[in-house]
Amino acid sequence: MTVDLAHLTRRPIAPADAATLAELLNAIEAVDTFGEYYSEEDAADQINAPLLDLDRGTVGVFDGDTMVGYSSAAHRPLAEGIHRVTVSGGVHPDHRRRGLGAELLSAGIASAKALHAIHHPVLPLAVDVQNNARNAGALACYQAAGMTPVRWYSHLRHPLGAAVADVPTPDGLVLEGYCADNDADFLAVRNDAYLDRWAAIPTSEDQWRASLGWRAFRPGISFLLRDADNGTAVGMLLTFSWDADTEATGVRDAHIMTLATRRAYRKRGVAGALVRHALRSAQDEGFDRASIEVDADSPAGGHRLYERAGFTVARTEVRYTLGT
Repeated sequence: MTVDLAHLTRRPIAPADAATLAELLNAIEAVDTFGEYYSEEDAADQINAPLLDLDRGTVGVFDGDTMVGYSSAAHRPLAEGIHRVTVSGGVHPDHRRRGLGAELLSAGIASAKALHAIHHPVLPLAVDVQNNARNAGALACYQAAGMTPVRWYSHLRHPLGAAVADVPTPDGLVLEGYCADNDADFLAVRNDAYLDRWAAIPTSEDQWRASLGWRAFRPGISFLLRDADNGTAVGMLLTFSWDADTEATGVRDAHIMTLATRRAYRKRGVAGALVRHALRSAQDEGFDRASIEVDADSPAGGHRLYERAGFTVARTEVRYTLGT
């Protein structure tokens, strides 16, 4: 542990830090506007994620017992061709312009390199960060660290209500809700569909179990489409909703976290049917709107699909990379 001249301490983040991490993330949200709010339980989900090595991959900066900045580096247990480590971080608005942002980014990059040396030393390393495209301070910090923009993501919103149009299930396909019996089919579709997406790799069982264990997961608005003839699961959609967002904004949002179609079944209306069914279900369950994040260069043509369904762009995020 070290102490700087301003008496701020630095140490790895621990599970007991969930409450102060949530307070920090909400203070950052008030200025940087990601549209994400955190409860203590949500922050605990992030801290306990299986991709995080707390001792090697995280740094918390504390003023007494209050976290005022952090960085985390999430390695990938499975990697093909390139090992991409995602670095996240932020500084409380009251502690900015003191060099903490650059220091924490440097710490995150160092953590990424250390984790890479442990898990995938023979592969090239790429260190990724992502932020609101309007956050000029963060983007300048990335550029100063030698990072370059490589990808843009749109956060889309749908107002539900009269904007929800019915769409029939494509011929030969059967709709199922999420349950324990078809859980493995959801994961299989996800991993098949992501094979040709940028920087995508298979999701491990541990990652899958952890994310579906979040309190935000909404199985009642998560669906699978199956080929009626051969039983193949061909498309899936997972929905999440965070109570902390609702408490902060008064808006109950159904966020489509994952939408995937097996490559052999694309261009058959699978994704469109899943999205519209999820929108209808979200409306029936009293949600105020729906949302999704879309890769601007998605091979599945996500923007066009969502625009046809009535989504509009709410904000854009940009990903910067150091390395390959």
